[in-house]
Amino acid sequence: MTDLKIYLGNKTYSSWSLRGWLACKLTGLPFREEVHPMDGPDWKAWIAARSPSGKVPCVEIDGTAVWESLAIGEQLAELNPAAFWPAGRAARAHARAVSAEMHAGFGELRKAMWMNLRARFPGKGRTAGALADIARIEALWADTRARYGAGGPFLFGAAFGFADAMYAPVVARFVTWAPELRPESKAYVDAVWNHPFFAEWRAAADAEPWRIEKYENPGV
Repeated sequence: MTDLKIYLGNKTYSSWSLRGWLACKLTGLPFREEVHPMDGPDWKAWIAARSPSGKVPCVEIDGTAVWESLAIGEQLAELNPAAFWPAGRAARAHARAVSAEMHAGFGELRKAMWMNLRARFPGKGRTAGALADIARIEALWADTRARYGAGGPFLFGAAFGFADAMYAPVVARFVTWAPELRPESKAYVDAVWNHPFFAEWRAAADAEPWRIEKYENPGV
């Protein structure tokens, strides 16, 4: 049996931790997790001792550390390929491209509308840059669903896969900040938000005792 362990930041706020954790869930294998508050005085020392990059998430697979979300997804996919990527070559290429675009882009959205699963900030954070990122994400979702989404509510149809995991923190942001979305985008947000994996993560976030004040004040 493969031994899996993942190191995470606060489930309420850590968007990258969510992506790595969902990847672990997609393997269908049991795994251990260690969560640490990101604003604690020992945070930097704690994560530096566990992750070569000094960031979360970091996964240990049979004792070998893998960091960076795309690398985690690709490595864990070897354990259960069908759960991570679509079956067709063109669909797999598309899934990898949209996942990579999420990994590398949308910095304005990240900055203006951070992840806070327990908060609601409707009408806030609507900077020009964030709205431009949202427009691109909606176009990307619509194009992907039109090409490959027949038969289910997720980007590639009936199955929640790694591309959906990569966009799960965007779904969380859209629930928290409530920007205007197309009906089809709202339907996709609802599908991801209510997926059993995400529901499990949200329940754990709700139970966390920690609060980071800088993520609780939305400003304007």
